[in-house]
Amino acid sequence: VQLVESGGGSVQPGGSLTLSCVELGLSYSGACLAWFRQAPGKEREGVASLDSYGRTSYSNSVKGRFTISQDNNRPTLYLQMNSLKPEDTAMYYCATNKVVYCRGAHLGSDEYDFWGQGTQVTVST
Repeated sequence: VQLVESGGGSVQPGGSLTLSCVELGLSYSGACLAWFRQAPGKEREGVASLDSYGRTSYSNSVKGRFTISQDNNRPTLYLQMNSLKPEDTAMYYCATNKVVYCRGAHLGSDEYDFWGQGTQVTVST
């Protein structure tokens, strides 16, 4: 399984970015999918997850501003980020696992087996 993120960049506060994660060789169609982020000196934080029913979960820090979605035809995972704040500055990673039938919220990094290389998001004036 290979995950390749793109779409990061620099944006002013209040701006928007959309991150993409191409899923190559993914054999687990019911797996959990998620976006994490890690700022310098901080632990990796789960920000959004998607289960096999298409249900989404978000951390309190991004709820109402970020949207996780998937295009099954490509297949690609997205993270639409609106109303960005300086505290959103971090390296963003997509992740998936070997779960056959993912249900519910899964925002713990130890629940995931495969990770992308990350894409940097910087929010500043």
